[in-house]
Amino acid sequence: MAIISAYPVGTPASGDYLVGSDITTAGTQINPTKNFVISEVVDTGLGYVAYASIVTQAGVVAPTEVILKNGTVATMTWARTGAGVYTCTASAPIFTATKTWMTIGLQNNGSTMPIVRTSDTQITVTTSTNDNRITNASFEVRIYT
Repeated sequence: MAIISAYPVGTPASGDYLVGSDITTAGTQINPTKNFVISEVVDTGLGYVAYASIVTQAGVVAPTEVILKNGTVATMTWARTGAGVYTCTASAPIFTATKTWMTIGLQNNGSTMPIVRTSDTQITVTTSTNDNRITNASFEVRIYT
């Protein structure tokens, strides 16, 4: 193996690998060397995985979003279920009742929006009885491990 100082210094990306020893096999003296993905190391260290996006809704259509981070195993889909009522549905049951924390930023008129975990796959956001209240709102869900 080369001397560590012989390797060039670089800037890691989330999909890059780290080399480490896996010591999770109980009762053995063998600690195999493995590659670990940097983003998974970070998520494990935080104790949660996160989904974050910027959400906007206009007219009578579903909200749109710009995804900032998706550390979950699910794909999210937004829908408008009525005037001022919107759902974010996960493609997998990740919103565990006692382990899910969520928040959505302020509306464009300065008031807050109620946000509720309605099932293991769905979060509901209510703006009142009016559409056009969500403009570049920050949306984040954390699922704790």
